[in-house]
Amino acid sequence: MEFSAQQIAELLHGELIGDAQIKVNTISKIEEGTPGSLSFLANPKYTQFIYTTNASVVLVNKSFIPEKKISATVIKVDDAYKAFASLLEIYQQYKENKTGIAKSSVTESSAVLGKNLYIGANVYIGEHTVIGDNCKIYPNTYIGDNVKIGESTTLFSGVNIYSETVIGNNCTIYAGVVIGSDGFGFAPQNQAEFKKVPQIGNVIIEDNVEIGSNTTIDRATMGSTIIRKGVKLDNLVQIAHNVEIGENTVIAALSGVSGSTKIGKNCMIGGQVGFAGHLTVGDNVKIGAKSGVHKNLPEGAVVQGSPVVGYREWYRIASILQKLPEIYRKIQKL
Repeated sequence: MEFSAQQIAELLHGELIGDAQIKVNTISKIEEGTPGSLSFLANPKYTQFIYTTNASVVLVNKSFIPEKKISATVIKVDDAYKAFASLLEIYQQYKENKTGIAKSSVTESSAVLGKNLYIGANVYIGEHTVIGDNCKIYPNTYIGDNVKIGESTTLFSGVNIYSETVIGNNCTIYAGVVIGSDGFGFAPQNQAEFKKVPQIGNVIIEDNVEIGSNTTIDRATMGSTIIRKGVKLDNLVQIAHNVEIGENTVIAALSGVSGSTKIGKNCMIGGQVGFAGHLTVGDNVKIGAKSGVHKNLPEGAVVQGSPVVGYREWYRIASILQKLPEIYRKIQKL
């Protein structure tokens, strides 16, 4: 995909200084710029590189005043970082603008397919499944029976969607995600054995959800495991059966949520956080990385540690822990 500096300036409503016809076809960091690339300067500590960069076009803030000659074509915008992010989004959309249905894909006759789809090689779509318009399903993806997928949703390679799952509009599900596999339900028997409890519920994922690679979301024992609209899950997150995650909550990598826990909306959860089962976490809660959540948390709580405590208390504990060797030596002397 190739753009001239003039086209970029018009797209961003920017002021162009330099060669309007110079072309770019890739992006780069300003300190690693190469001919034919587009870069940006937003952080003042990188200002030195604008005078030496080999990038062909550089976005800068309107407030930027050069101190010496710049060889690159410059486009002045209100916010260089935001403008660059907008161009990245356009570039990403272009790269993923795939259409057509591969001959090696298999779609059962009772499935209903929308318009303008991309279905890659070796994709399987099950009985009575409905796929909305403008969806993209990358190679080697499995979609089971009675699944419903809304419009403009993307499933990258190797995603597995089990039967009865419902996925909304404008969702992005990255490679290796498994949605709707059985929850971890086993009933203890008389002789230290366990009997599997059938998992007959499903998973519901609302609109504008993003799910990172190799994350797993288990189907409910009964009812639904629910991921509300706007939720963002990082890579390698485990969501157990009958969990509900509220709107616009974000969860970082390697976190695990045990069965029947309810997490509120607008929460921010760090990496490697573990939740015990059957808990309730209020709205707007913030949980630091590597925390162990063993109790209900009220709305607006900010916690850290394992088991979790208020973050101020956690920092006091952490400070004392660093002094333990010294305290131990003093106790020995006593």
